[in-house]
Amino acid sequence: MPPRKPHSRASGRVTLADVAARAGVSAISVSRTLQSPAQVSAALRARIQAAIAELGYVPDHAARSLASARSGTVVVLVPSLGNAVFVETLTAIQAVLQPRGWQMLIGNTRYSPAEEEALLLAWLGHRPDGILLSGLDQTGRTRALLAGSGAPVVHMMEIDATGACCSVGSGQEAAGAAMAGHLLARGYRRIAFIAVQLDPRTRQRREGWRQVMRDAGCYEPARDLESPQPSSVGLGVEMLEQLLAQAPDSDAVFCCNDDLAHGVLFECQRRGIDVPGRLAVAGFNDLPASAWTHPRLTTIAIPRTGIGQEAARLLTELMAGRTPAQRTIDLGFELKARDST
Repeated sequence: MPPRKPHSRASGRVTLADVAARAGVSAISVSRTLQSPAQVSAALRARIQAAIAELGYVPDHAARSLASARSGTVVVLVPSLGNAVFVETLTAIQAVLQPRGWQMLIGNTRYSPAEEEALLLAWLGHRPDGILLSGLDQTGRTRALLAGSGAPVVHMMEIDATGACCSVGSGQEAAGAAMAGHLLARGYRRIAFIAVQLDPRTRQRREGWRQVMRDAGCYEPARDLESPQPSSVGLGVEMLEQLLAQAPDSDAVFCCNDDLAHGVLFECQRRGIDVPGRLAVAGFNDLPASAWTHPRLTTIAIPRTGIGQEAARLLTELMAGRTPAQRTIDLGFELKARDST
């Protein structure tokens, strides 16, 4: 029968003192091994790690953060965990933060400012060292929580032109305008826009498209479609049906997201609608599959990996107490002109 593991009588947890007793060392040696392993000899480190593994000891990060005034955590709130855009951004953030000793506390806001507020309130109880948020559309209470947290904050995806807060992203309105200009330059005039989810970035892309279309004398409300539903391939099919019902003479459609555009392409194939001969199709975000659809999808590429890396790097500067050279970092975008236009 294996020996019983020692533990704290009050909590039932294995304690740092239990590890020290099992390894035959002082509690200070165990603490130093956990926090600064390079300062401990390899032999002593091996003994302590063996005791930790044998007892199943889990360090008390709450106690450590109280002692050091540093939690070792960063809150990262994104609007979706099923969207490749944010998955790639999270991966990039982790690649910067983890080697520097920070772990991410991830929250999915589901494009809801109210859910963002609730998640932030919950995570602030862990006293994070820094906060990364998606977008600039926070509630009044969220802004108050951020101001009172004492933690540095960096906003991702959108850029704050005023410089009032630190932000890393791309000009969404400029990107929408660029795609409208591209389609006009290709000779299309009856260009529709499909906006779904209606988050701030989608609305900014649509505003960029609208302005260019108005300036060209080509804007028509019947081609300006929207739905509050989450973006998906299936919704793209439904929105194309709506477009063909209310503006059947449209010669191009700019979708606010690539998955929506994929649905439009699939439905065009099913209906025998020639792309781009009868209807040009464009998207946004340059998802991996967009280079391999038939025809290949014209889209806007946002540097989502670069945004994650730069936002995390900027946050580490702020957490170190340094004043960054730039508070607003615009990483731009790239229009990928392919076969669908």
